[in-house]
Amino acid sequence: MEHKTTFIVLNQEDEFDKLRPLCYTNTDIFLLCFSVVSPSSFQNVTEKWVPEIRCHCPKAPIILVGTQSDLREDVKVLIELDKCKEKPVAEEAARLCAEEIKAASYIECSALTQKNLKEVFDAAIVAGIHYSDTQQQPKKSKNRTPDKMKNLSKSWWKKYCCFV
Repeated sequence: MEHKTTFIVLNQEDEFDKLRPLCYTNTDIFLLCFSVVSPSSFQNVTEKWVPEIRCHCPKAPIILVGTQSDLREDVKVLIELDKCKEKPVAEEAARLCAEEIKAASYIECSALTQKNLKEVFDAAIVAGIHYSDTQQQPKKSKNRTPDKMKNLSKSWWKKYCCFV
């Protein structure tokens, strides 16, 4: 089983708007990340990223990822948000957004505490493998998902991800 992993971290810099879609070719999974303590990054999910992704890769699965979950209850962060009359993104609101955009799943994580980091990548692997299977020609489908899942611990995630 031959795989290639490519991680591309994309941001919302306008000067890259025309170049960014070039990174989407052959993408099997999108990890669409926003900070749970940045309502504007959450707003960009539906206003910018999902329309762009669906325009270029209409069938590729999206996993919506809420980052910095450890800061949701941080007093300093809450004070700063309150100065702008904002609040952290509620988990329920993010889950509803995931349903609306037809995301494969929604996961909150924290790089600081490492909470749910493995779950994010495991979900990406499973969704990427499943999507890859659906895109293969019938004669190439010898190595279906159950067989690939057996090899996960050996090969891990050697394909499939585009970070946004």
